[in-house]
Formats: sequence, C-alpha cells, structure tokens
Amino acid sequence: MAFQEIEAELRERLAELQQRMANIKHDASKEYPSDSAEQAQERENDEVVDAIGHETALAIREVTAALERIADGSYGICEGCGEPIGEGRLKVLPQATRCVNCAD
Repeated sequence: MAFQEIEAELRERLAELQQRMANIKHDASKEYPSDSAEQAQERENDEVVDAIGHETALAIREVTAALERIADGSYGICEGCGEPIGEGRLKVLPQATRCVNCAD
C-alpha cells in the first residue's frame, strides 16, 4: 500500500497543530488585566488553554511519530500483533499504531 496521500494529510495536520500550539503559547504569554474580576476569568481561561495545549502537544507527537514510521518503512504495521493495520483504519486515524483487534 502506498502512503503518499496519508503522508500529505499528516504533514498538513502537523502544520495545523504547530500553528495551534504557536497561538496557544502566544495567548499564554498575555498580560493579565488589572481588574481582579477580569483576572479571575482570565485565570479560568488559562486552565482551558493549558488543557488544549497538552492535547495539541500529544497530537503533534502522534503525527510526528506516524511520519517517522512512514519514513522508516514501519508505518501501517500493528505494534501489538505485527500484522498490517487496515487501510480503512489508517484513512480514518492515520496516526494509528494498532489494528482494530489490538486497539480493543
């Protein structure tokens, strides 16, 4: 199975994730307003931004790992059983490391 289309999709996704992370870092570095009520709201927002940042960092690692597997020829092989991961699964979840049976 050729993975050029999936690789292109992963590269596009990685660029989007990296841009999101840059935006998150920019938002996290903003100064707080002097009004204490506004500061409280901003601090609550920071918790949400932190959670999104962690999810984004995880997604970046997963996409980067998938691209590395494509490069080294191990992409599409289940880490659990060593069998090929179904093409349909890879199209839906291109960063998948396990086949449907091992993912359960």
